[in-house]
Amino acid sequence: MTGAGYFLGVDGGGTKTEFLLIDAQGREIARHRGTTAYHLQIGLDGVRDVIAAGLDAICAQAELSRADLTYTFFGLPAYGEDRVIDPQLDQLCGELLGNTRYTCGNDMVCGWAGSLACEDGINIVAGTGSIGYGERQGQSARVGGWGEIFSDEGSAYWIAREGLNAFTRMADGRAEPGPLYDILRVRMELESDIDLCARIMTEPPMPRSEIAALSEVISAAAEAGDAACRDILGRAGAELFDMACALRRSLGFVSGESCPISWSGGAVSRIAAVRDGFARRLASVPEFELVTPRHSPCMGAALYARHLAGHAALPQGA
Repeated sequence: MTGAGYFLGVDGGGTKTEFLLIDAQGREIARHRGTTAYHLQIGLDGVRDVIAAGLDAICAQAELSRADLTYTFFGLPAYGEDRVIDPQLDQLCGELLGNTRYTCGNDMVCGWAGSLACEDGINIVAGTGSIGYGERQGQSARVGGWGEIFSDEGSAYWIAREGLNAFTRMADGRAEPGPLYDILRVRMELESDIDLCARIMTEPPMPRSEIAALSEVISAAAEAGDAACRDILGRAGAELFDMACALRRSLGFVSGESCPISWSGGAVSRIAAVRDGFARRLASVPEFELVTPRHSPCMGAALYARHLAGHAALPQGA
C-alpha cells in the first residue's frame, strides 16, 4: 500500500493511554492522552470508556470519522496473556472503531516499534511493569511481563514494592533506618509506621499506578544516601540486563552478531541509576548495540499501524 492514509497508534499502559494519529509520511495529525487501559485494574468497561474517549478526541482534532482511519494498532497492557479476555478486547476495539482495519497486541510492541522504528532488535520496557520484546528476521519473542504480584522485576512497581519492604524492616528495627524511613513517612503522611498498611491495603486499595509512583520516593532516598534504596536501584538495572540477555538468546542472535537494544518506560527513562546500571551491564557484552530511543512508544504504535498497513519503514530521521 502506498499513498495517503491515516494511521492511529494506541499505546496503553499501567498509568496512561496515549493515542497518536499520523499520516503516511509519519507526520503527527492528532494526539490524546487518557488514563490507564489495564483491564485488570479498571475492567473491560473501563477499557471501553478509555478507548472510546480517545477515538472521539482524535477524530475531533483531525476532523475525521472513524471510517477515515486507514489502520489502527491497539497496544494494550496484559494483552496476549488470557485466552478468555483477549477475544473480548479484540471485539471491544472492533466495535468502537467500526471497521476491521485494526490489530490488537501487547503494549510491549509499542516500545519496540518506537525505540527501534520497527527494525530488528530488542527493547526493554520498564514502566509501571516490565517486559522485553524483540524481532529478528521475521521472528518475535518476549520475556518478563508476568505481572506485579510475583514478577515485573526492575519496573517502577517492583522498585516501590522492594522499597516498601525496606521501610518495614527499618520500622521494625530489623535494618538500620536510612533516609527512606523519614522520606516515606512524609510522603505517605504516616502518624504511625503501621498506618502504611491502611494507606496501601484498605478498601479500595491503592491503585497499581499509585504504588508504582512511589518508585520516585525510592529514587529520592537513594540520592539522599540510603544504602538499601541504592541497592534496589542497582538490582533493578541488573534484572533488566538479565531480561535483555534472555531475549537475545530467544531470538537466536549468535555470538559476534550485533544486537540493537533500546529501552522505554518511566522507570528506566527517568531514574538515572536504573538506566546507568542497565547500560553499564550492556556495555560488558560486545554484541549489544545500545540505541537511544528514536521515537516514543505512542509514535511506535502509530508507526506499527502504518507498518501493518503495508508501508515500508520511514528513513531514519523522518
